[in-house]
Amino acid sequence: MKFLLDVCASSHALRTFLTNLDHDVRLMGASDPCASDDALLGMAHQEGRLVITLDKDFGELVFVQRRPHAGIIRFLDMPIAEHVTAMQELLSGYEADLLSGAMIVVTRGRIRVRPSSGV
Repeated sequence: MKFLLDVCASSHALRTFLTNLDHDVRLMGASDPCASDDALLGMAHQEGRLVITLDKDFGELVFVQRRPHAGIIRFLDMPIAEHVTAMQELLSGYEADLLSGAMIVVTRGRIRVRPSSGV
């Protein structure tokens, strides 16, 4: 899979975990750390990448403004040290949702999946 790590979610541990599993990982901080969320979402969509973020603004962009996307993973109210464990769970149990372009919100002990709106 292809991922785009938002600046706020670009931990070394998460990047290393994903690249060690042969996923294609791009860091937004390496290309344009000041890019708007809209620009980031557009870039990710164009490249077929799932956005990994902590920002809630992506829900607005996707469900209210109906911006096209390839999928979003949002970590909510969980320490960065738990992101790798959460990604392990997503990759092992939610692959179809990840591939379908769903919006997935991960909190401690809970994963909520909102299917793609077909945009």
